[in-house]
Amino acid sequence: MDKIAQVPTNIITGALGVGKTTLIQALLKAKPSDERWAVLVNEFGEIGVDGALLSSPEDKGVFIREVPGGCMCCTSGLPMQIALNMLLAKAKPHRLLIEPTGLGHPKEVLQTLTAEHYQGVLDVGTTLTLIDPRKLASKRWREHQTFQEQLQVADHIVATKSDLYEQDLIPELQAYLNTLEITDTPISLAEQGEIDINILFGQSKYQQTVNENSHSHSHSHSHSAIEHSHNITAPAVGSIKVANNGEGHYSFGWICSPTLIFNYKLVMDTLFTVAVDRLKAVIITEQGVLACNISDGCVSVNIVAQEAVDSRIEFITEDEQLALQTSEKIETVFGLASE
Repeated sequence: MDKIAQVPTNIITGALGVGKTTLIQALLKAKPSDERWAVLVNEFGEIGVDGALLSSPEDKGVFIREVPGGCMCCTSGLPMQIALNMLLAKAKPHRLLIEPTGLGHPKEVLQTLTAEHYQGVLDVGTTLTLIDPRKLASKRWREHQTFQEQLQVADHIVATKSDLYEQDLIPELQAYLNTLEITDTPISLAEQGEIDINILFGQSKYQQTVNENSHSHSHSHSHSAIEHSHNITAPAVGSIKVANNGEGHYSFGWICSPTLIFNYKLVMDTLFTVAVDRLKAVIITEQGVLACNISDGCVSVNIVAQEAVDSRIEFITEDEQLALQTSEKIETVFGLASE
């Protein structure tokens, strides 16, 4: 067995809905055909949808593993290390990409990746922080400590969704970065998630400076009865519901038996009326497998080529009452589990 050593590793972080999964999809399409790449995804929700959205045949050199369950104070511990070790052993990758949840603290991920037991195994390179400059219009977003930290750890900042800007927002972004005393971090634009793959090849400025004992965050994080159920599988019939809350956000998710075939029109009519901050889903319908992505009121729905082993729906919002109302609506319309 080949020894796993000095695997180039990149963290790709950023706020909820900023386009991390889209950018990773583009990077995987651009990877050298003779290389194996591994992707470790951490989601705030408990059921894990990104793995299905990113899924690609392993014979094409792409290996995906998820660590659902939310804030990085939990997942930078044992669950993340177990998932990472299994992924490295299986894939023996030429490159590792790590996508923390949009609510996660990337410093804690860096602490894990630069810990003693990964010395010589991982070569931590460029950390990319993605930002949609349109979010700077929100005072709540500008003053959010976690989002500021994501920018502060960046080796390269990527302004996403540049094809959607009505005006040049980069000067506004640079002015905001100046207020955070971020003055020398390079900025690139991404259109439909595409960036120059060479951006990945730099070194992390935190490689030698992260202090493992510098955890200074105070988190509030709780779960439903299925506590961090990272290995949830679809039931033979019906569906399973899992909830999570923390960092001022609430999530509800369902994993459904593959025997459930949803009505395409009903799915479309329902999802286009959902007003939560973030929703992701992979849904088996009579017209094919739908990949659904809702962020900031923008809805993207595509028929995907690959088959799905089950259907998964999960959303996140800051409004607890809206979370409960949306959960009830989805359960009623689709006939899903309510507890």
